[in-house]
Amino acid sequence: MLLIPDDILAQYIAVLNKRAIAVSRREDYKKWLRYYLDFCAKHPVPDSKSERVRLFVEKLREKKQTVDQQKQAAHAVSLYFETRNKAETAPMPREEVRTASLQEVGPLQAQRAFEPGNAPERAGVVSSTAIGNQTEIGAQSSPAPPDEVMQGQASVSPPSKWRRFDERPFQEKSESPEWDAVIGALAAEIKTRHYSRKTLKTYALWSRQFQRFLRHKPPHELTSADVKEYLTYLAVKCRVAASTQNQAFNSLLFLFRHALKKDFGDMRDVPRAKKSHYIPVVLSRNEFESIAKQLVYPYDLVVKLLYGCGLRLFECLQLRVQCFNFDAGILTVHGKGGKDRTVPIPEKIVPDLKRQLESVAKLHGEDLNAGYAGVFLDDLLEKKYPKAAKEFIWQWFFPQKTLTPIPKTSELRRYHLHETHAQDAIKVAVRKARITKRVTSHIFRHSFATHLLQANYDIRTIQEMLGHADVRTTMIYTHCVPSKTMKDRKSPLDF
Repeated sequence: MLLIPDDILAQYIAVLNKRAIAVSRREDYKKWLRYYLDFCAKHPVPDSKSERVRLFVEKLREKKQTVDQQKQAAHAVSLYFETRNKAETAPMPREEVRTASLQEVGPLQAQRAFEPGNAPERAGVVSSTAIGNQTEIGAQSSPAPPDEVMQGQASVSPPSKWRRFDERPFQEKSESPEWDAVIGALAAEIKTRHYSRKTLKTYALWSRQFQRFLRHKPPHELTSADVKEYLTYLAVKCRVAASTQNQAFNSLLFLFRHALKKDFGDMRDVPRAKKSHYIPVVLSRNEFESIAKQLVYPYDLVVKLLYGCGLRLFECLQLRVQCFNFDAGILTVHGKGGKDRTVPIPEKIVPDLKRQLESVAKLHGEDLNAGYAGVFLDDLLEKKYPKAAKEFIWQWFFPQKTLTPIPKTSELRRYHLHETHAQDAIKVAVRKARITKRVTSHIFRHSFATHLLQANYDIRTIQEMLGHADVRTTMIYTHCVPSKTMKDRKSPLDF
């Protein structure tokens, strides 16, 4: 369970002494404080102290805590507020609490650290009443729940983070109605092309930044000179990276062409940063094994698929039951930009994958018996196939442990495991394994490609397995392979 930092614990004990809390009850008070800090670490919480306490108590009520226990927990939290001065009334930073909890008990146990009751052994595929993690929907190109959906139980009101997230750059109102209309047109153009929600959010953010830089200059008066001035400002004043500058350029190019219906004209005067060519970080097989040993379910299986199949993180987490063809040993991947590909299923982890499939089937049965509405589907697929959301083949292979309520319909649906959960687990595992390289979830994909090259696989084969549109993207991995892996030159007659 999460340990309270020594300085905070000392202050808290001082307040307990000051308030003359009975010695026999102090352990309970400290327990409630640990639960509250863990709650704040896992869930977006509002700025209001009273609202934070209310959400915390509601969570305890959902966990079948008695009324007396709820009152005692609320009192314990109110005493904690006394340990913080007016400038520090907010709870511990989420990253600080999350790091502490993961160091003490690991990522999965940290998710359940403040659960007073018994929790199922395996998180990720557990009962729908278990406490889960909040999810910021829309962070990737996945089938997204409606904008008003929030993660958690239906009785919990939307926390401030969700309210802020719902006020997306393409929905918020500014001082210029003309710009609001242009941003709306930008969002419509992106949605028409079925680009990802992440792309929509990025392009809208850059357009809003451009609007503020120009001090709400009327959109119909914009020229390529304005773009040049803004990109120069980013490079000279803000000193942004080349990739950031190019991202801004692409966003504004899309804004001009598709929302404003005009072009830059001659783009030779518009500065473009030269993108740096870096050599990818690659893990050795021993380093991968040492990281995998530090991971617990289901993140160990996620990482094995990332490395064993060369998947991007969102591709792995969005896998559905029907993606696995164990008879043919093939995994179908719905990749970036709506491009599908197939990769071989690693034989070494087939037993683990089949056990996961059984767990998903069990959870699916529980959901159907409880009358839940099934999973989220892409676009309007549910209109075409009304029963698909409840069919087993459409279930997530890595389902989220909690259900997502949809306020307008009062339905409960299941989302897939969120990418930040896997990223946090990987970060902790790398630290425990004492790896001296900078390791992210994408490094396993780099390692997959490099190790295939070292095994003398053809570069075009690797390109197809990675889902690259251009072989030049795949060629970067040749810089990671020693020349000794090259085969001796031979005549085709000698093959």
